[in-house]
Amino acid sequence: MVPSNKQLPKIGFLYLDYVLRFFDHSNFKGWPNKIETVTYHWKNDKARFIKEVKRKKIDVLIGNIPATAYETFREIARELPHVRFIPSMDTQFSNKSKENVTRFAWKYDLPIPKTYIYYKHDNADKFLKKCKYPKIIKKSYGPSNYGGYFVHKVDSYKEARDLFREKKYHPQYFQDFIPMEADIRVMLIGHKPVCAFWRRAPEGEWLTNTSQGGSMDYMDVPKNVLDLAVKTSKAAKAEYWACDIAYAKDGKARILECATAFAAFPYIRDWIGQYIMWSLSEGRFKKPHIPMFNWEELGKLDSLILRTLRHIHFGKFSPSYDAEYFGKKKKSYGGKKVYFHTLDEKYKMYDVKRRWSEEWPSEVYNYQDNLALKSSKLKSSKNKNIPTPTDDESSKSSENNAEITKEELSNFLTSIDGIGKKKVKKILEHFGSTQEVIGVLHQNSNLLIEVKGITKKLVSKLDKAFKKLLK
Repeated sequence: MVPSNKQLPKIGFLYLDYVLRFFDHSNFKGWPNKIETVTYHWKNDKARFIKEVKRKKIDVLIGNIPATAYETFREIARELPHVRFIPSMDTQFSNKSKENVTRFAWKYDLPIPKTYIYYKHDNADKFLKKCKYPKIIKKSYGPSNYGGYFVHKVDSYKEARDLFREKKYHPQYFQDFIPMEADIRVMLIGHKPVCAFWRRAPEGEWLTNTSQGGSMDYMDVPKNVLDLAVKTSKAAKAEYWACDIAYAKDGKARILECATAFAAFPYIRDWIGQYIMWSLSEGRFKKPHIPMFNWEELGKLDSLILRTLRHIHFGKFSPSYDAEYFGKKKKSYGGKKVYFHTLDEKYKMYDVKRRWSEEWPSEVYNYQDNLALKSSKLKSSKNKNIPTPTDDESSKSSENNAEITKEELSNFLTSIDGIGKKKVKKILEHFGSTQEVIGVLHQNSNLLIEVKGITKKLVSKLDKAFKKLLK
């Protein structure tokens, strides 16, 4: 049943002073209810911000969080368990730093250049004395729009040592140099690529950023690049997403950057707004149809026009004369010729649902603050959850997080009179994982009523038992 205006969730735009706004009301054209705005004013504004969100009875907060506010908003999100953040704090984990991008890629086995992260600078120095060059040194934490200004190529130990002494980057983060044809940015909505373009370095240079003189074009983005971008977006469980992917001279694709904060033409932000309205309205608004490789045609337009285009709509393919162009035109893709419209079935747009569990809790993954430099030494802490550098910090990190197992959850649920193994199976199938069910019990147990056979009376019993278990 299509929800009425009153049944729609109350949306709020999340803004921050001094930070460019990704969305405004025009991106959500047609939303019938008032969209609130809540602005974070930095410094000691957390309590006031939380109070304003509660006062305005906001259900969904939409907006990107810059790196410097990420940890604060982790705390804010925990204080507002009823509010859905779009994108979620877990999805925005990669926004905070290049180190976070690396740890995300390590976890999901996504291809990246060989990466080294050192919090113990002496260990980094020992490694840099014996490693092969060139290396790419990057500032891990800082401005989200680097423009290439915090990325450096060094060809010797002396260059690396001098650069770290001058820049004082912490942690010391560097990667193997990958000879590239170019890098490719792919933007996705609901895991579907909606725009992709090459960024090529000037002759004799290696940086591809357009701010550094690089050029861009939209034609013939390879299949393995699009497939990697989709895989990465799905791993991040992202409503919208962008990947910068290195396309090496050997034809291999590797993740360089990925985040929800990226430069996008207004019509792409309109598409994201349409997608979010569709997702939140249970079908009252139409899912946007964005045909594959639309960017090859749009990219033929002057960038001045692209920057002013708004609310572009595409019709789906139908075998009529109006669709003659897309019906008969084929494209070389993945080593064979395919019809344009068939690719829309391969690259579907998914409805990304809210998550109720935390994948990247700051107690474990906030390396940048927990291992920050203080008087040239690392901070010490008695908190066993705070990460410490490993002997070989260039290797993949592993965290021994204590998680409730599927068996333990099943035992707890079946201890409630009226819940048997069949209902446990239905609950797990509905929410997707053990940790999601735990998140629901923590934050909003009433959602369990969505599962067939679970009544308000059973939810009340579960609430009491779960609170008793946590004591």
